Amino acid sequence: MYRCVSMLSEIPEDLHHSLADFLEKHPDWDQDRVFSAAISLFLLQNGRKDKETSKIYLDTLFGIAA
Repeated sequence: MYRCVSMLSEIPEDLHHSLADFLEKHPDWDQDRVFSAAISLFLLQNGRKDKETSKIYLDTLFGIAA
């Protein structure tokens, strides 16, 4: 089980519309799951190679509840 923290972030309006469209078409995803997948993938692609980040990415991607 992961400890979660709340985060507030501003994103461009066009990106918000794209996210809303994606979420509408994929009801098994929510905003928190998308952000977790995106942030963990970004970290993995930019040098973070620890097991915890990889596990969060894969669990999020495949919908494994934390």
